[in-house]
Amino acid sequence: MTAIAIATATATALSLPISFTRSSKFTNRKGVSGGFVVFAISASSGEGGGLVDKKNPWSTLFNVEEPRFKVSQSKGKFLDVNEAFEVARYDIQYCDWRARQDLLTIMLLHEKVVDVLNPLARDYKSIGTLKKDLAELQEELAEAHKQMHISEARVGAALDKLAHMETVVNDRLLQDRNTTATEITTSSPPSTSKETVERKTQRKGLNVSGPVQPYHPRLKNFWYPIAFSRDLKEDTLIPIDCFEEPWVIFRGKDGKPGCIRNTCAHRACPLDLGSVNEGRVQCPYHGWEYSTDGKCEKMPSTKFVNVKIKSLPCFEQEGMIWIWPGNEPPSATIPSLEPPKGFQIHAEIVMELPVEHGLLLDNLLDLAHAPFTHTSTFAKGWSVPSLVKFLTPSSGLEGYWDPYPIDMEFRPPCMVLSTIGISKPGKLEGQSTKQCSTHLHQLHVCLPSSRNKTRLLYRMSLDFAPVLQYVPFMHILWRHFAEKVLNEDLRLVLGQQDRMINGENVWNMPVSYDKLGVRYRLWRTAVEEGATKLPFSKYN
Repeated sequence: MTAIAIATATATALSLPISFTRSSKFTNRKGVSGGFVVFAISASSGEGGGLVDKKNPWSTLFNVEEPRFKVSQSKGKFLDVNEAFEVARYDIQYCDWRARQDLLTIMLLHEKVVDVLNPLARDYKSIGTLKKDLAELQEELAEAHKQMHISEARVGAALDKLAHMETVVNDRLLQDRNTTATEITTSSPPSTSKETVERKTQRKGLNVSGPVQPYHPRLKNFWYPIAFSRDLKEDTLIPIDCFEEPWVIFRGKDGKPGCIRNTCAHRACPLDLGSVNEGRVQCPYHGWEYSTDGKCEKMPSTKFVNVKIKSLPCFEQEGMIWIWPGNEPPSATIPSLEPPKGFQIHAEIVMELPVEHGLLLDNLLDLAHAPFTHTSTFAKGWSVPSLVKFLTPSSGLEGYWDPYPIDMEFRPPCMVLSTIGISKPGKLEGQSTKQCSTHLHQLHVCLPSSRNKTRLLYRMSLDFAPVLQYVPFMHILWRHFAEKVLNEDLRLVLGQQDRMINGENVWNMPVSYDKLGVRYRLWRTAVEEGATKLPFSKYN
């Protein structure tokens, strides 16, 4: 009864309402209703009878007609979008039909195994005959399971096609949006000049070119992580730049962090050059002292007057210091950036990089460059796949890479989280993160310091080898490796930035594996334009 329940649930789950052309070798056999082809099963007569002729309680679940493709084709290309969706519908129907056949094959073979092992059947058969029957059934079951795995691969490929169709539709919508404002009605014949070709090419992409413009105030209305908690001691001052403004963070009398403008109200001296005195920042020039709310509480050698410098909302959560640099009231929820359950933090690194934070995010959200760029670090030995895809929900900023065992997410406003399945070097292809026994989790925070500088916070966690946390000087090794990987990217991103400032479009022609980077750019544009509902994001 358990087998029947499982079969019923499986068949029901497979009842989906994109294209693999059926092989001409698939032909129906006698005794199989509904047009089924049962692999590894022969309807031969003899001892035990024909397997497929035997009545079984699951026949109604598998009585599904073979799908027929009804859309006409023209020169190998479909004529319109409706026919393209007909292809998608047919693919899913065919995968459903194929999977039902494979499942039926396995179930019938299992039933025959039960028959062979039936005590009544053993009374009339020799041990040798039973062994032979079981050996034959074992081979047939192996073949049937193989066909089931093929069906699973077909279903995966069909879902990949759906993701690709979604990318094509998004690209078309993007193209329509870019061309609507520039369409001009003219009676002159179309030109095929170089200028026309370049104009058409540009309309397919995003326009990210020219000097970096001042940051839009709306981009500031988010919580931004700016430092790791372990770096902020009681007597520590950490200077940062955020959106081209100087700030300094420190701990107050109560141990809670504060963030104030890194400029003394008296003579504009940088406060981070001073020290922390009883939970207040003391200016090194004339000794004025400021609390975490920016209020000047001490003013030596002169008459005290009420003075206050600007401060930002500042909180500590899950080992990170966060600020809200925007003018709107802060949101009540700070995103969680903790590693997944079972991971231990092994390294937390901070770097100041001479690139605009959007270009760095573009780079981090792209894995297709790895076998060409990181040839001396983590991608050494990687083969170059024939096709790299990023598969993601239609309304999400997260997904997974194929063929690499890497899950990735863009977390607004400036974070990238990734989980990497650790395998043998150079042999990452063909596995998902769930199939890997050990993993590396990464957090990259790209804080926009200025239009040509990014403060990068990097956290690395592992779900194995916890003893590495206690190895002396291990953090130096991790930092060395992180800098080596980053330097491989920096020389390219700095070159992009130079070209971009001189007018080149760094998103001139996005392709399928650029999906996550394109979605980040569309999200950012929507924020700057004041969209009430941000695209792709669940963190509105």
